[in-house]
Amino acid sequence: MRAPHRTLSTQDLPPQPFFQTPEQRAALARQRFFEEQQHPAGLVSEAVIRSWGRSRTLGHASHKMPALDPVNRSALSAALARNRRLLEAAHGDLQQLEAALAGTASRLMLTDAHGVIVHASRGTGDPEQKVLDAATRVGVQLAEEVLGTNAPGIVVQTGMACTVQCCEHFYEVFGQVRCAAAPIHDVHGRLVGVLDVSTESRAFGFDAAAVVGVYATSIENRLLQAQSDEHLVLHFQAAPALLGTPMEGLAGVDHGGRVVWVNATGHSLLGRPSRQEVAPVEELFGHGLAQLLPLCGATEALRLQLPSGLGIWVRATLGLRDGIDFRHAVAWPATVPPAPGPVPAAEPEAPAPAPAAAPSLAQTQQRLIEDALQANGGNVARTARQLGVSRGLVYRHLRK
Repeated sequence: MRAPHRTLSTQDLPPQPFFQTPEQRAALARQRFFEEQQHPAGLVSEAVIRSWGRSRTLGHASHKMPALDPVNRSALSAALARNRRLLEAAHGDLQQLEAALAGTASRLMLTDAHGVIVHASRGTGDPEQKVLDAATRVGVQLAEEVLGTNAPGIVVQTGMACTVQCCEHFYEVFGQVRCAAAPIHDVHGRLVGVLDVSTESRAFGFDAAAVVGVYATSIENRLLQAQSDEHLVLHFQAAPALLGTPMEGLAGVDHGGRVVWVNATGHSLLGRPSRQEVAPVEELFGHGLAQLLPLCGATEALRLQLPSGLGIWVRATLGLRDGIDFRHAVAWPATVPPAPGPVPAAEPEAPAPAPAAAPSLAQTQQRLIEDALQANGGNVARTARQLGVSRGLVYRHLRK
């Protein structure tokens, strides 16, 4: 049974060209697309128009009621298990965003890469939000294959942030729903989740796209760091006050000194095309791994100059799989050593000695445990407690 609502029709439209509101433009776009088989360029976003086309190709009928039943129990359990790390990374931000939205009558949801809701805020019980209450439940599938055009469904399809207003939705039953969604990617650049804020029968009253974008970025940054168990993670920005916020650049460096992932802000600061292949850290930052490792122990961010000439402020963290954070576990020199210069030969005809090899992340991790053991007089249990790891990990590194 279709929920009661009134979708703006073409009879409500003023004579052309005086279409002033988004609702009026969307109504005209629907008329041209669905009734006149025209491409309504300029009336609604191209993302919405393309989604309408995909939804129609999938066989959706805009006047019918789509299925809002959650996936079966086994599929939901598999989805929750598969997205455990995403949910852990998002936990704090979801709580904060729900608190921020508490007075707005807006609903929050997080989906996986397939559009299945894995977290949703509670229903309001508002009789004007019956459709949203039915749709915003854990396990409901929001992909275009099931619900046609909607903001999370478009993000699942395209990987790009999107806003869908009222009758821009494919199904008429969602004609009073507004939604704004943003993507979340992992260290491999793959879409792993979509964060969405929606409301029904009322306007947001704030820039929902901006709010959801900030929180999606924050969740993505936490996930990138959580997936970088044995990477040197560089935190950088041109303004030091932005370090530790969703606006900081992040980059992961592996044991071989290669930058294997960079977040969106980092790409902007480095002038590097997004999702580009791995590159040597010295090529991107102008400093090698041996020069960047001491940043792990610095109490304050230090200033470096990129090859482009841009000055940035950088700090670094380095973790082990068992949870050690090098920045807090050991004190390193507070300044970055200069790049090694040429070493003069003892005699004119003698070759210059080869420069010392840069320590690897594994060697640095081993040194951390050795230093902690020495500071604790060889006491394995005390060392493990100090580093926040198991005694077994300390014993394994001792055997190495």
